Amino acid sequence: MVIVIVLNLKTYEQSFSKIIEFANIAREVAAETGVRIIVCPPHTHLREAVSVYEDIFAQHADPNKLGAFTGSMPAQALAQMSIKGSLLNHSEKKLLPEKIGMSIASLKSADLESLVCAESTEEAKKIALFKPDYIAVEPPELIGSGISVSSAKPEIVTNSVREIKAIDKKITVLCGAGVSNADDTKKALALGAEGVLLASAFVRAEDPKKFLRGLAEVF
Repeated sequence: MVIVIVLNLKTYEQSFSKIIEFANIAREVAAETGVRIIVCPPHTHLREAVSVYEDIFAQHADPNKLGAFTGSMPAQALAQMSIKGSLLNHSEKKLLPEKIGMSIASLKSADLESLVCAESTEEAKKIALFKPDYIAVEPPELIGSGISVSSAKPEIVTNSVREIKAIDKKITVLCGAGVSNADDTKKALALGAEGVLLASAFVRAEDPKKFLRGLAEVF
């Protein structure tokens, strides 16, 4: 089973001022525990992050090729920066269903990984048909709430795992939204998830390394 922690740094102030610190923490904890830790920095700091840690994802990727597409983040551009993959369809950056499929295909063509967020089991089923590498189940109303989906709506996790695996067993299913501590992670794993996606709990932790090590040790 693939074990993974994904840190979505969003665009918090700390995500800019502490990007090297956060990337180094992820590198050190991953080396200590053997858990894969993916970091998703702001786009402006992708090169800085990948200079110290190799497991870096973008927070979004567009299906466009290199060319006349103002404001786009093409998969080919990410590949040129040695980025490993991209987050897609986060509730703060939603995509139309056809754009999700096109973006996944674009990432695959560039030999990059795709991690797609789904706000419900029904959306997760549709996304699974596009064969991404990861699907993170994240009801938007719980994001940043401090209340984990594994506690508030455990059925979404169990149902999504079942439905996604029925379509493609190779897709790794993550639990997101409100993951705040090791107990939330334990509950997510007990419900069938193979990792967690989180943001503010890590970025705003008093001791981010201690916090991240605590999560990794659950695995």
